[in-house]
Amino acid sequence: MARLLPLLGLNGASAPAGPSRLRSTGGLLLLTAVLIILPWVAGWLGASWVRALAFAALYAMLALGLNIVVGFAGLLDLGYIAFFAVGAYTFALLASPQLTDNFPALAHAFPHGLHVPIWAAIPIAAALAAGFGVLLGTPVLKLRGDYLAIVTLGFGEIIRIFLNNLDEPVNLTNGPQGISLIDPVRLGAIRFDRPLVLAGLTISSVQLYYYLFVVFAALSVFLCRRLHDSRIGRAWMAIREDETAAKAMGIHVRNVKLLAFGLGATFGGVAGALFAAFQGFISPESFSLMESVVVLAMVVLGGIGHIPGVILGAVLLAMLPEILRHTVAPLQTELFGRIWIDPDVLRMLLYGLALVGVMLYRPKGLWPAPEHGIGHGDAADAAPRSRE
Repeated sequence: MARLLPLLGLNGASAPAGPSRLRSTGGLLLLTAVLIILPWVAGWLGASWVRALAFAALYAMLALGLNIVVGFAGLLDLGYIAFFAVGAYTFALLASPQLTDNFPALAHAFPHGLHVPIWAAIPIAAALAAGFGVLLGTPVLKLRGDYLAIVTLGFGEIIRIFLNNLDEPVNLTNGPQGISLIDPVRLGAIRFDRPLVLAGLTISSVQLYYYLFVVFAALSVFLCRRLHDSRIGRAWMAIREDETAAKAMGIHVRNVKLLAFGLGATFGGVAGALFAAFQGFISPESFSLMESVVVLAMVVLGGIGHIPGVILGAVLLAMLPEILRHTVAPLQTELFGRIWIDPDVLRMLLYGLALVGVMLYRPKGLWPAPEHGIGHGDAADAAPRSRE
């Protein structure tokens, strides 16, 4: 019970401080300048590096959303990629010929096809993903630990199997063939699928998407920090530390847990809509269990519950495939004359080794919170708590 008092602000101290932040305007401006220049520097190495940076920003959004569920509320979710799929398929159906080609009534009502702009589709995708998050959270409120992990894993697989089979008797998702011809992002007269010439400077399509994803990732960081410092955030952390004691302190555990599932799923839905616009094609293969594991690995590797750490884990694991592609295959060819280990296989091996190493030597992640679960101002409470 004593561990929950600082979380709930009932120990006479000030409210718990948020994660470490850039405290000076100069630091913020420097970070902004680095993010602006980064794709141009990476572009010298090749367009694939800029694409990897764009995916790093997208994965950062996903990891921040999962961090709400796993890091803040302490609820293990192995099916988080399902909400990513819901957002992606929502935008794909609203911005592609899929519905008008298979439903004559819609084709008659929209003779030129459905072309819902992403700015209108994102709220729809977010709302649907949040609804699925609540749908998942409702039957698992009393489950914890391994049981919760198994149920959420099953939920993610159910969504993927539905997407893979909803091509009969009515073709809604086009089954394993996926949905193509998805509209790109448009901002007025600017189309993100073609280069933009601005003041004599040509900005490529992938660079435009990179900047868009960085803006959404920055917005996600802002929202997560506000949530972390709010009463809801403290309630999540109280439930994570001791659910029984949190209930005794007056926290409505059911509603707070559902809110965590819903808000975490919202981040996934928005990221999915952006992913579909970026790729122009989606299929159920993009939303396998392994993707959920990778996103969870980002949260665990960086630092569960710590926003900067989660971003660090997302960037490291998102950039790792590109690094391996440019180093492992050429090195093996140079040394052995052939490729002995496929880069994708080596990537999963390194994921596993990294997680084992983190669990052994950095159990709170590469960049953990200064005082895990309590806050910056409560370090003095650590010693009494360790003696209890």
